[in-house]
Amino acid sequence: MTMAAQPMIKNKKAVRFRHEMKHIVNSQEALILSSRLKYLFKHDAHADSHGVYRVSSLYFDTPSDMALRQKLDGVDHREKFRIRYYNDDLSFIRLEKKFKVNGLCGKYHARLSKEQVEQILCGDIAFLLSSENALLIEFYSKLQGQLLKPKTIVTYEREAFLYEPGNVRVTLDQNLRSGQQVMAFLDPQLVHLPVHDGLSILEVKYDAFLPEIVRLAVQIENRQTSAYSKYAICRQYD
Repeated sequence: MTMAAQPMIKNKKAVRFRHEMKHIVNSQEALILSSRLKYLFKHDAHADSHGVYRVSSLYFDTPSDMALRQKLDGVDHREKFRIRYYNDDLSFIRLEKKFKVNGLCGKYHARLSKEQVEQILCGDIAFLLSSENALLIEFYSKLQGQLLKPKTIVTYEREAFLYEPGNVRVTLDQNLRSGQQVMAFLDPQLVHLPVHDGLSILEVKYDAFLPEIVRLAVQIENRQTSAYSKYAICRQYD
């Protein structure tokens, strides 16, 4: 390929690092939080009439499970790749690279079509290298260099709330399930194994500061911040 024929690479946008807090809550606490939060904040625009939507993610890892081991070991500079879609909508699928540096989280993402995901699942990844998107090219290099492979499917129902000051996003994730039939990732009828039945995950993400109204709204007595990982929990069921 000549220089003139080479594609113009679209660099990743400057990432905004964010704080992230996680708490494990029981079903009664989740109900209390949901009632309180919907009174104070608006729901995410993607939610249904009940304020909930389903998240389906396919996580990738190395043969030695580097992403999993780094999470369990508490390594502060780490990353993981996943492909994600919402509800049954296969017209909007994203590749995401989530990473953590010095306690702060960041994320890059790029769109994928249903056909491209099917190609990736079949090992046909050459199209990633010829892409104009820097994240897709990086994903290709990790698939080849680190031998990343799809490891598990993580699915749950999410209720999300937004508070614009501080760019705050509060989510309640319930009905966490795991699926090992990775080739059937795009099948909404895929059977999943329930994980941590009766427990929910409260997550709070914000930029420079956490507004006092949010801090009070998510407060649950005797609950401390957790390093909970949906991916790590679901990998226990391999």
